[in-house]
Amino acid sequence: MLSFKEGLLDKTARSRGASTLRAGLIAGALLSGTGLATSAQAEEKVITAVMHSGLRVIDPVITTAHIVRNHAYMLYDVLIAVDENFTPQPQMASWAVSDDKLTYTFTLRDGLLFHDGAAVTAADAEASLKRWGVKDSGGQLIFDVTDTLTATDEKTLVWTLKEPYPPLIDTLAKQSALPPFIMPASVAATPATESISSFIGSGPFKFVEDEYQPGVSVTYEKFDEYVPREEPASWMAGGKVVYVDKVKWVTMPDSQTSINALLSGEVDYMEQVPVDLLPILESSDEVVSELRDPLGYQSIGRMNFLYPPFDDVKIRKAAMMAISQQDIMGTLVGNPDYYKICGAVFGCGTPLEDETGAETLINGGDVEAAKKLLAESDYDGTPVVLMQPTDVPSISAQPIVAAQALRDAGFTVDMQPMDWQTLVGRRASQSKPSEGGWNIFFTNWGVPEINSPLINPMLNGRGNDAWFGWPTDDALEALRKDFIKAETLDEQVAVAKQIQAHAMDVVNYIPVGQYLVPQARSTKIVDMLPSPVPVFWNVKKED
Repeated sequence: MLSFKEGLLDKTARSRGASTLRAGLIAGALLSGTGLATSAQAEEKVITAVMHSGLRVIDPVITTAHIVRNHAYMLYDVLIAVDENFTPQPQMASWAVSDDKLTYTFTLRDGLLFHDGAAVTAADAEASLKRWGVKDSGGQLIFDVTDTLTATDEKTLVWTLKEPYPPLIDTLAKQSALPPFIMPASVAATPATESISSFIGSGPFKFVEDEYQPGVSVTYEKFDEYVPREEPASWMAGGKVVYVDKVKWVTMPDSQTSINALLSGEVDYMEQVPVDLLPILESSDEVVSELRDPLGYQSIGRMNFLYPPFDDVKIRKAAMMAISQQDIMGTLVGNPDYYKICGAVFGCGTPLEDETGAETLINGGDVEAAKKLLAESDYDGTPVVLMQPTDVPSISAQPIVAAQALRDAGFTVDMQPMDWQTLVGRRASQSKPSEGGWNIFFTNWGVPEINSPLINPMLNGRGNDAWFGWPTDDALEALRKDFIKAETLDEQVAVAKQIQAHAMDVVNYIPVGQYLVPQARSTKIVDMLPSPVPVFWNVKKED
């Protein structure tokens, strides 16, 4: 049997050498009804992409949803960006650090414009960073030790700390959850608890508001005045050169329909392909299926710490004991070439990998032990409101498998189906589960989003300022500060092991496995960056 990584390499190689088969073409009316088949496309270079979810929320600060992050990369730029070697690089700004490590001076590069033609200034960056710092886990830690953050002139931003914070640049450069995107100061003045209502960006594409159909389609057009960096594009860094006129994202909840549309040439790109449907694409010489990154995604379950039954750690432990990663990954992915049993909160294949406390998860669950612990607890049969997304294949199986495991352990489960964007909105609600709130949901993170306690959104114990679920955990916050103070990798690893053990002991969240996600594109789409985040700069569409 192929290993996790061998499976990645083998599948990528075979997808490039596959022979011809055209499967299940659909009627042109399917896409013409959504406005995709138009005469304008014959004159313009337009990439039509099926993304993993429809887009309804479009403020990248109030949610960590990947579709919103992807949208934000189209629309906005960042001060610093990480390249394919995980190295921070200047993007909108260069930086210098004082000898005492307390003052960071950022200098904006020339030619930066917003989509309304206004120049990007240091005041815009200041306001954007301050709004970001309210919500982001890493940003909160930086602002804990911030003395001042001030735009001293049009191009200079000075960040002064009360004490050194070594990971500041790495935190600003992170590619996900939440990147500090730069907006106009007037927009960034919106409280971080409220959605923005203006969508003037600083990035290589403009949002075509008139063509936006929430949850159905969204259109971006090239921003002709954007000035790319001169360096080659590398992940989020380098020159964001746009070679097409427009990019259209469309929603197709049914994977087979999406595959048929790709094979027929009606769409150009499919962000996520279910593994069991890959053979259809691998048989076509007009489609390339591939993997964007070798680490893939970690799938997790998150409980609500505010209300019964999961405000009780003993009941959270019973729920975790009932769950088997093998059952979930086997159902979600099927092919073991594409998944790995992994109980590490920082992901497997990372420097901080450790699986302490995840024994039941990685050994098939222990329903009998879960039953016993639940019987010893104060659980009174309170229904567990489990939100089940029905329109995103990569997160539709987890709640179904978990619901049965919880029922087997003695829980009463109220599984409520909804589309993913409804779930994204509802998980932000702190209402009681019986009044429109929730008890548990499942989601996925790219491993680079969770591989450090400084960026992992779930490992935040700040109560109402924490990620959805809102745990108050002073011990966890103290451990994160210890990690910041660690001066060597060995010291960081030692603290990370403590965080792993603590997170599993209090059931901060439930890692349910790590898996790879294939994407697919027409052979007309070339030079697409192999980035964990799907981006549409650098990409060309050939005739």
